Amino acid sequence: MIKPLSMNNSWMIAGDSKLPIMENNSMLENRWDNALYESKHAFVWQYGEELLQLLSVQPGERILDLGCGTGQLTQKIALAGAEVMGIDQAPTMIEKAKANYPDIQFAVADAKSFQVDEPFDAIFSNAVLHWITEPDAVISCMREALKPKGRFVAEFGGQGNIKAIASALYSVLEASGYASPEKMSPWYFPSIGEYATRLEQQGFDVTYAVLFDRPTPLEDGDAGMANWISMFGSRFLSALSADEQTRVIQAIEHRLKPTLYRDGTWIADYRRIRLVAIKA
Repeated sequence: MIKPLSMNNSWMIAGDSKLPIMENNSMLENRWDNALYESKHAFVWQYGEELLQLLSVQPGERILDLGCGTGQLTQKIALAGAEVMGIDQAPTMIEKAKANYPDIQFAVADAKSFQVDEPFDAIFSNAVLHWITEPDAVISCMREALKPKGRFVAEFGGQGNIKAIASALYSVLEASGYASPEKMSPWYFPSIGEYATRLEQQGFDVTYAVLFDRPTPLEDGDAGMANWISMFGSRFLSALSADEQTRVIQAIEHRLKPTLYRDGTWIADYRRIRLVAIKA
């Protein structure tokens, strides 16, 4: 289904004992707290500013920010002279983005199924694609949304991303009674070879790709890891009481402190893929 974004706008887009593994998909959604995101996780878009250099915005281009969050990088693309639109699957994020930047167009849409009525010159995506476990569906939508020779510029978690955090999370949950907690993972961390092959199979030429370690200091001192888990691991905690969530988070912190806590700051063991691909 395609919906107009406004009556006067030509842009159109659509989207929309042991503890068991939960089968209710609605319970497995990550809860996106836009206030926590903006107050404690500004590093997400601050690191993404480097990616704008690869995007190399040209005045007058039409650019789609795929997974725009609360809109900070969307606004920077607009300031560079582009006609930009931001989409995100989380209504809470889009609500905040619209409040932050009322002159920019934002819409709730699913990266796996969105459609546009007019193709874009470029698609930009920062810290989003590792949240989507159906990458081929996303690539297909992007291909349809780009002009011939249109470019796709992205950064996301690559193979080995948050290896220590995820290992501690799964171990603590299993010890707490979860059956196979890794099967609840919302994350997709591919190698360069895997993701480049997926792009090439759908008609993209990958012109630049790099996988690199980026240890990332978390904000708020001693509370940094707890905030990170509450924000990005809420899927795993949704079936627990508040007291159980606190106990699980403290157990995870205990396991991680020897390696990821330095001089009063938590460090997330991020590993990122950064790439540019051209629609052939």
